[in-house]
Amino acid sequence: MRKLENKELDRKSVEDFIESEKTPLIIVLDDIRSLHNIGSVFRTADAFLIEKIYLCGITATPPNKEIHKTALGATETVTWEYSDNVLKVIEDLKSNDVMALAVEQVESAVFLQNFKVEKNKKYALIFGNEVFGVSQDAIAICDGTIEIPQLGTKHSLNISVSAGIVVWDLFVKINGLKGS
Repeated sequence: MRKLENKELDRKSVEDFIESEKTPLIIVLDDIRSLHNIGSVFRTADAFLIEKIYLCGITATPPNKEIHKTALGATETVTWEYSDNVLKVIEDLKSNDVMALAVEQVESAVFLQNFKVEKNKKYALIFGNEVFGVSQDAIAICDGTIEIPQLGTKHSLNISVSAGIVVWDLFVKINGLKGS
């Protein structure tokens, strides 16, 4: 077994990335405090060809040295937009036939492994503040909620870890890959 060199990874150029067909997933980050978490979500979005990221509320925006430190250039490839109002973003997405899903622990949430994707459907994943999660107002207007099952004492994952888990799972299901 040999570790692959960077030149063997078939990396896309920025132009190739921009022109590539995107995974029908949109990430909405609301009131995310950590610049490192924001950068990490950009990197995840780049890895899975995510369509767009919305940065809402107090969530910082590029260009920013601390975001860039973890994004490693993904702010140049992934389309993003800032809005001060997450509720307006969710309503606009829903009016464009995008299914809005809060990633949160709520009554009647669907566990991630049980969530079924619909063919030809676009999904927006709403992630909330590191301490307070997705706001109740945002949850109330979402089409549904997804929960990552957790068995330990904390029942709390870092926002960038949560985004990675949910994006990977939906990417696998959308693309009909084995393992989900």
